[in-house]
Amino acid sequence: MTKYDIIIIGSGLGGLECGAILSKEGYNVCVLEKNSLFGGCFQSYRRKGHLFDTGIHYIGSLDEGQIMNQCFRYLGIMDKLKLRRLDESAFDQIYYKNGIYNFAMGDSLFTETLSEYFPHEKDNLQRYTEKLSEVGRLISVDHLKKGIIAVEGMKYFSTSATALISEITSNRDLQNILCGSSLLYGGIKDVSTFYQHAMINHSYIESAYRFVDGSMQVSLELINVIRSNGGTVLNNKEVTRIIVENEKVKGVEINNEEIIESNHVISNMHPKRTLELLDKNRSIKNAYISRINSLKNTYGVFTLHLVMKKESYPYINSNYYLNENDNVWYNKENSPKITNCMVSMQASSKSEQYAEVISILTPMYIDELSAWENTTYGHRGGEYAQFKENKAQEILEFTRKRGIDFGQHIETMYTTTPLSYRDYTASIDGSAYGIIKNYKYPQIGFVSTRTKLENLFLTGQNLNVHGALGVTLTAIITCSEFLGQEYLAKKIGNA
Repeated sequence: MTKYDIIIIGSGLGGLECGAILSKEGYNVCVLEKNSLFGGCFQSYRRKGHLFDTGIHYIGSLDEGQIMNQCFRYLGIMDKLKLRRLDESAFDQIYYKNGIYNFAMGDSLFTETLSEYFPHEKDNLQRYTEKLSEVGRLISVDHLKKGIIAVEGMKYFSTSATALISEITSNRDLQNILCGSSLLYGGIKDVSTFYQHAMINHSYIESAYRFVDGSMQVSLELINVIRSNGGTVLNNKEVTRIIVENEKVKGVEINNEEIIESNHVISNMHPKRTLELLDKNRSIKNAYISRINSLKNTYGVFTLHLVMKKESYPYINSNYYLNENDNVWYNKENSPKITNCMVSMQASSKSEQYAEVISILTPMYIDELSAWENTTYGHRGGEYAQFKENKAQEILEFTRKRGIDFGQHIETMYTTTPLSYRDYTASIDGSAYGIIKNYKYPQIGFVSTRTKLENLFLTGQNLNVHGALGVTLTAIITCSEFLGQEYLAKKIGNA
């Protein structure tokens, strides 16, 4: 029987980063993926020769000396990635009321650019970027070099994003524009924390990049690192049970038949899913299970992928955030009406001039899909296909009304719903961003990387902040349980 030092459940970014770090540091690791494709939200799939990114459409803090660059450098993948830096003067474009407002890279250029629209708000915009940087600096290469993974930022977890921005500026339009990309973090008005808002926005203002020819290259490079260090990465291996004996995890059962033993298990799944697979034990109390089960999750995403006719539509090196009038926060009460969406063009090595694939993402709760709740991928029926077609047309009409008409340039369309996320990434109700972080109850939303079972650990987007930066930070914290925080921080900081 095969036995490993550490089994990692799930090959999303967090699972693969844990596998890469721990295999680099001498552990014999095995990463198990239930699907045929690796990568979770860093997965790319093909249809009729076209590549589609699943969940990651751009990434921040990748310039030299910035935190994601440093982490990828330590992991040994930075120089192997094909990247395209977004438009420095407008990496994001916020469509608000009847105007378009550009987010630029760098604190000073960001401030100067928005000041052109709001000349009397320049000082307030400067205060805003200073606040973002204050949060962003809680995680830095300098801290890593000193042996510190992250400086505690609880006051920002317990601060409302909307409230703090309202304190910075009383201009209602500017408040909304600064929150115009809240879809990035599953933002909910008067709920989301300023920590989330600032950490993610600061990362992109530092630098924003697209992956050329798909985000899955990150997953594949991390798998190469794991395997080159003697580790194992297996697909089509669904963990169906986490085995506990004498109050310790002994290993896992896969596909309801095979047993793989290990000294430790790290789960990259949602904590609720992890607990559902766990053998009964006395260490993890019912109160903890109830707390995890009671945590609310963010909305999901409906994605419309447009395959464009060859050399038909220009490639735009920016993302668009389209909002209905002044409603920049998605509100469940408005569902199923479309009020917000993000438009992102995939970067391709085939052409820098023309778009091949354009992805449009709009928030969606799984309630809209209740008729197909008990179905599986490929077996949802004709009514489901018609539902998706109707939603796709609604999205195209929404963009058309805001001056972006893709109609005559579209060759074909593909769609995914929160049911796809639910079935492929084992997220709760197809949530795109995991557990909601509510500034009113910050402690409730915190889930530790360590569990009461001494050799069961957690990682992934549900524990800290989602997105590439949040997941990477959490992976480092999880691995520090094995390696020590100071040791691992310094190794990464001095890579």
